[in-house]
Amino acid sequence: MAMQKIYAGAKLRELRGRAGLTQRAFSDRLGVSVPYLNQMENNNRPISTKVLVGLADTFDFDVSELESADEARLVSDMKEALADPVFTGPAPALADLRLAAANAPTLARAFLDLHRGYKQTHERLASLDEALGREDARPAPSPWEEVRDFFHYCDNYIDAVDRAAEQFSTRARAGQSVAQAAQTTLEDRGFTINLAHTDQLRHFDPATKTLTLSRDAATATRTFQLLLQLALSTQDDLLEATLDLARFQSDAARSIAKVGLANYFAGAALMPYTAFLQATQDTRHDLELLSARFGASLEQVAHRLSTLQRTGAKGIPFFFVRVDQAGTITKRHSATTLQFARYGGACPLWNVHRAFETPGQFLRQLAQTPDGVRYFCLARDVSKTGGSYHAPTRRYAIGLGCEVQHAGALVYADHMNIDTDAAYEPIGISCRICERPNCHQRAVPPLERNLKVDPNRRDMLPYQVI
Repeated sequence: MAMQKIYAGAKLRELRGRAGLTQRAFSDRLGVSVPYLNQMENNNRPISTKVLVGLADTFDFDVSELESADEARLVSDMKEALADPVFTGPAPALADLRLAAANAPTLARAFLDLHRGYKQTHERLASLDEALGREDARPAPSPWEEVRDFFHYCDNYIDAVDRAAEQFSTRARAGQSVAQAAQTTLEDRGFTINLAHTDQLRHFDPATKTLTLSRDAATATRTFQLLLQLALSTQDDLLEATLDLARFQSDAARSIAKVGLANYFAGAALMPYTAFLQATQDTRHDLELLSARFGASLEQVAHRLSTLQRTGAKGIPFFFVRVDQAGTITKRHSATTLQFARYGGACPLWNVHRAFETPGQFLRQLAQTPDGVRYFCLARDVSKTGGSYHAPTRRYAIGLGCEVQHAGALVYADHMNIDTDAAYEPIGISCRICERPNCHQRAVPPLERNLKVDPNRRDMLPYQVI
């Protein structure tokens, strides 16, 4: 099979800039001519095998980084943004979007920032309309989107925080559990830790240094909240330095991101990278075995699987999503080319929506997106009890998946006909940008296509997509 050509000019320029080398010096060290290097940096030529070897040997560069999902994400995000009705002209060709993402990623992100700013302004006006009693308003808090995009473009992996958590956990496991180590560390700093019957999972009083955890919460949840407080109380310098690099546009976004980073630390300490990665391979990604081995919930395990993107020691690139019973996505992370819609709900054909119908069971699905990429998808319902009869139970479903070429490493894919075309269900991102013309679950027409309405004809849909 011929090797896939890699066009990664932006990555090549970035590496040369980090090394502080001119094109002449860089080309000399790689053993190629300056014109040839220039053509590769401008995506006029693919990265040659000789250059790949030189990058690995001379610069100790992980060449798998050249095939980063950043470009695919940019293409997906631009395609979705350009589906907005504000763009009245013909949509750019997919090849043009790929060129923009490859050759001018900074410009592409600036375009997305501009469109996001337009959407936020539009939503603020919609919020005002709602306050005045008008309809069709859909306000959305922009800080959440800003933080979501931060983790999105980091592949949901924050190296410095991940390594700090692993270092803490490795020291802890030498003689005690990670929960015991966290409690000891906090108590040594003058903290008092109490368990109480309370509706709050965690409450910290800075004045008295008293941390109260819910006695009614699951053990994995209490441990996670304990580690989260440990991060906030002992890793503040690291968290703040990471936030400085992110350059958030508002204090609200920075505050949200800080809690997100503390959550990241908690998950990484509970499931330290090296040990967890080895365990995923040993168990073939069996969520229940991993949950028991690390004292984590199924949701925590699934979420952690989507973060294993450390350079030189990457796990399978997974996507992770959590939805509520209304189909609203409440968590989303993706290290794959599959992206989730920024506006609107997820595709109803996706098996994560059916998980509520079969509580306590894993649902498997082979799916194919309109771009032809095939995925193995796993879904499971998760319920979070309030701890008493009158307390509400929060019900969610989690979805985990990867491209089908990785399915053999998952115990859940055993005995599935991954080589059979008919086994794959067609799914999309959202109806608004999905190009499938005859989907029986379509909620709204695709924005980029014309419609034909024939009063003498009624198929699955009251219109034809043309």
